[in-house]
Amino acid sequence: MNPKRISHYSLGEEYFYMKHPAGLDIYVYPKKGYSSKYAILGTNFGSINNKFKLKNKESYTEVPDGIAHYLEHKLFENKNGDAFELFAKTGASANAYTSFEKTAYLFSCTENFENSLNILLDFVQSPYFTKENVEKERGIIAQEIKMYQDSPDWKVLINLLNALYINHPVKIDIAGSVESISRITPEILYECYNTFYNLHNMALCIVGDVDYEKMFELVDKKLTYSNPLEITRFFPFEPPEVANSFVSEAFDIQASVFNLGFKENLKTGQRISTEDSVNTDILLYYLTSPSCDMYKELLSKELINISSFSAQHFEGPGYSSLIFSGESSQPEKTSEIIQNYVQKILTSGIDSKSFERAKKAVYGKSMSVFNSVSSIANILLDFAFSGKGFFEYMDVLENSSSENLNKCLKEKLQNDRSALSVVKPNDV
Repeated sequence: MNPKRISHYSLGEEYFYMKHPAGLDIYVYPKKGYSSKYAILGTNFGSINNKFKLKNKESYTEVPDGIAHYLEHKLFENKNGDAFELFAKTGASANAYTSFEKTAYLFSCTENFENSLNILLDFVQSPYFTKENVEKERGIIAQEIKMYQDSPDWKVLINLLNALYINHPVKIDIAGSVESISRITPEILYECYNTFYNLHNMALCIVGDVDYEKMFELVDKKLTYSNPLEITRFFPFEPPEVANSFVSEAFDIQASVFNLGFKENLKTGQRISTEDSVNTDILLYYLTSPSCDMYKELLSKELINISSFSAQHFEGPGYSSLIFSGESSQPEKTSEIIQNYVQKILTSGIDSKSFERAKKAVYGKSMSVFNSVSSIANILLDFAFSGKGFFEYMDVLENSSSENLNKCLKEKLQNDRSALSVVKPNDV
C-alpha cells in the first residue's frame, strides 16, 4: 500500500489518498487528539441519474424516479440481517442519505471503529433484493414521500426547482412519487446497483484519530475487485430561461415561507469551477450579512427574521442557482427588494471594502470545517465526485479579488432568470 500524502503547510493540515486496485478512491484524514471518528462511503449516484448507458450498450436505460433513494433503503437489509442492528452492537451511530447527485452511507463513533468500518464495507458490498423485501419497503417509502409532501420547507424548494428548470431532472423529488416507486423491481435495483455501486464510481472517507496505514490495510482486506465501467449519464438540454417566474401553494402553517432562486446558465452536465464556488460563497455572505444595505432594508421593514433568512448555492452537474429563503409576512415584497438590490449591484458592483470583509468571514467559516470530523469527511466526498481538490478551495479563496467577483455577477444574478416560490397559510 502506497498512499499519496497531500499536505497544506500553511494550514497545518494533511490527508492520505489512494486509488485502490479494486477501483475505490480512499481518503484517510488523521486528526490527532480527536475522540470522535467518522467514515462515509458514497457512490456517485443520485436522483438526477435516471437515464444512463454503459459503454458496451447501444441504448440508454431509463429507470423510475426515486430509485437511488429506494436502493439506499434496501442496502441496509441483507441475508445477515439489518445493518443498523449490527452498528448498535458496536456503539456506532449510523445513517445514510440520498441527494440529487450522490448516495452516502456513514457512521460515527468513539470506540470499536474498525469493527464498525467492517460493517459499513460489508453491507454496502452485499446487496440482497427479493420480490418480498422490495415490496415490503414500498409502503415505507410511500409514507416517507407523503411526509415530505406535507413539509412546507421541502415543498417550497421542490416547487422552486420546478419553476427554475424546464428539463433538468433536478426538478424531480429525490424520493420520486408513489406512482414511480410502484414500478421498481429487484431486477431494476440490481441493474442500478451493478452500474453505480461499482467501486470505480465510489469513494470512502475516514476522519479521526486513526493510523492511516492501518486504515488502508483494513480496507484492502474488505474490497471486492470491480471491473472499470464507463457510464454515460444522460442530461437533457436545459435552456437559460425559467419555466415559471412565480409559484405558490397553500399549507396549514402560521407564516409564509419563500425561496427566491436565480438560475445560472450552464452547459449540459457542466460543473462550476472552484473559482466560481468561492466567488458565489463570498457574494452570498455579503448579501445576507448585517452590513449589507439589502439586509438592513429587509430587516427594518420586518419582512424577514434573523433566524430564518439565509442563502445557499445549489449546484451540481448542469445546474447552478443562488437561493434566498426564509419566513416573510410579504414574500412578494421581499422578493422585489432583493431583485432591486441585485439590479443595483449589477450596475455598481461590490466595493473592495465590502468584498474584503465578506472574504475574511468566508475564510473564517471555512477554517472552522477543519475542527469537525464529519464536515471534513462530507466535503472530501463532495470534492471527490466533483473532481476538485480539498485544499484547492482555500488557495483560491486566499487569492480571490473583488474584480473577479464583479466580473461573474451577471452570470450569477439575472432577474429575468429568477423565480419565486411561496408556501403560504391556507387563509391568506
